[in-house]
Amino acid sequence: MRKLFLFYVLSIFLYAQHNYSNALVKEHSPYLQQHAHNPVNWYPWGEEAFAKAKKENKLIFLSIGYSTCHWCHVMEEESFTDVDIAKVLNDGFISIKVDREEYPQIDKKYQALYMQVHGERGGWPLSVFMSPQKEVFFIGTYIPKEPGYGSKGLEVLLPSFVRLQKENKAFADALKLHAKVSPQESLKEKKNSMILDSVVLDIAKEYDAKNGGFSSRPKFPEASKIELLLDIYKLNGNKQALHMAKTTLTKMAQGGIYDQIGGGFFRYTTDYQWQLPHFEKMLYTNAELIAVYAKAYQITGDKLYKKVVDESIAQMEKNYQKNGVYFAASDADSNGDEGGYFIYEYIEVKAALKERGWKPSEIEDALTYMGIEEDGNMDGDFSHTHIVGDIQPKRIDELKKYLKEVSAKRPFPFVDKKIITAWNAMMVKALFVASKIDDRYLALAQKRLDVLLSLMSKDGVLYHQTLLGKEVKQKALLEDYAFLVDALILAYERTYDAKYLHLAETLTLDAIKQFYRDNSHTKTKRWYLSNDGIEAYADFDDRYYTSALSVMLENLLRLSTLTEKTYYSKIARESIEKNGAVLHENAASASKLVHAYIRLKKGDIVIHAKRDKLLMVQDELDSVVYPFLLSAVQESDEYLACKTTMCFAYDKNITKLIQKINEAVQ
Repeated sequence: MRKLFLFYVLSIFLYAQHNYSNALVKEHSPYLQQHAHNPVNWYPWGEEAFAKAKKENKLIFLSIGYSTCHWCHVMEEESFTDVDIAKVLNDGFISIKVDREEYPQIDKKYQALYMQVHGERGGWPLSVFMSPQKEVFFIGTYIPKEPGYGSKGLEVLLPSFVRLQKENKAFADALKLHAKVSPQESLKEKKNSMILDSVVLDIAKEYDAKNGGFSSRPKFPEASKIELLLDIYKLNGNKQALHMAKTTLTKMAQGGIYDQIGGGFFRYTTDYQWQLPHFEKMLYTNAELIAVYAKAYQITGDKLYKKVVDESIAQMEKNYQKNGVYFAASDADSNGDEGGYFIYEYIEVKAALKERGWKPSEIEDALTYMGIEEDGNMDGDFSHTHIVGDIQPKRIDELKKYLKEVSAKRPFPFVDKKIITAWNAMMVKALFVASKIDDRYLALAQKRLDVLLSLMSKDGVLYHQTLLGKEVKQKALLEDYAFLVDALILAYERTYDAKYLHLAETLTLDAIKQFYRDNSHTKTKRWYLSNDGIEAYADFDDRYYTSALSVMLENLLRLSTLTEKTYYSKIARESIEKNGAVLHENAASASKLVHAYIRLKKGDIVIHAKRDKLLMVQDELDSVVYPFLLSAVQESDEYLACKTTMCFAYDKNITKLIQKINEAVQ
């Protein structure tokens, strides 16, 4: 009987909770109607509310939003439906709701004030606290119920404002302090700018000004470092960053580290000038460089970079792809000779061209340009091709065609036919990035991704590597999850197919469960490379290829923005802050971690709209300079630009919205 009574009381309580009414019930605005049954005694904008505040000497809480605003809904669910928060608001405040679509002039007024106070654009929800005389003393955006996101939370703020008002002098002083705030670059922006410049200076210390690159020898491409420099340039226009990136990319593209005849990159060179490679070709090297060259082409329009992208993809497709997946690598040797497939003898080539009717001057010009020397530049009389000079001879394409024919008669180097999930995912990502500069790569990227998933993901379990025709056995490592999630996020942004984002989330949650766990000694959480009992910690070293842990941390930040779930960014923040020493002491060797850190500090911007509207404007989205731009489907008839916990701009015209974004990030 007692249980039945308690159930009855609880039912009455829950029924009452859902049957509050306030002054918004008479309003036509869909946004105001969404709050018409909150326990908060909301008022619409108008003289009645302000007169009541003055008469009762109550503070004013002005909340501005709109009906499709995600973080407006979050704030409502957390706080405005909470009876305890509602009681504090009802006792000490007159609460006013404004639909920014109904009263854009009100919104503009207070958004301008937010800009004045914080030195950056605000957004929605906009939370404004005023005296009974409408003097603003506190302004913010989304404010959580409990402390978080750099805020004390409404539970703490609301009572403190009420106490502040009762102490008249202190309240007046607060208003005076507020009045002194003037438009200026915020301290946070100054600090971020200093971080970017400091990173560039650190990288410059190891930069080879003559030949490009970031070490003496052996010399690795270090794709993540080049990408970091490109994005720093996009953030603040640092010309030194762009110069180091462009010089390195151009020198590599013209050097011996690049296969001038067949396309694609070798793993590293043994000299300073990028001329003498170790002739291995690795899938990961090419995948990462394809993506970086595509990004560099977007920034500079340099046709050399587009040529590298096209030739490298063609090489991977021709010699390293079978049944829709990519093999791991090829050996340096051909018939026991290192580089034997790729080198040429001057006398032999010269004689062949002469037989084909070439003039002596044409032969000399072409061979000199390709670096094929009479005395050779390798051991003996053989030369490895590289570009010499700026002017391309007229018949260079004919020479390349002939050299391809020569190589084709030789045994191709041994190919390691392992299919590694992480490396394949890198290549898939490269194809999606390349689709930003050439539409034909989009369908190929989707096709390769779908085959990879069907082969390496079985019954909800992801696997690390296999051989074609063999059963998958070895379970995935952190790197497989990290690089696959990276590719899936980009796949979603190129297609807006929800299955890719859903799978990215599923794999991320699995990765957190498996690899982010307590250290057996310190009892603090750390990231591990595997979940097989081997206590191998994940690190941030990017020299050979990008750190899987750094990629995973950046994945978490992107997922947090795309899914609007702060759980992911919380883990990323914890992991990054725990490794502050790496950022300060070894930033140049942990480029991707630096990239994730800058992303965390600068913040993502996400553009929301319906799927068809987003697909229609992908070229415009790709042209946005800000490197931390994302896009996600939301059922809105307008394009919305949002940051974490708030949206700050909207427009039916994507060009105008992009202008607003550019203004916001300047």
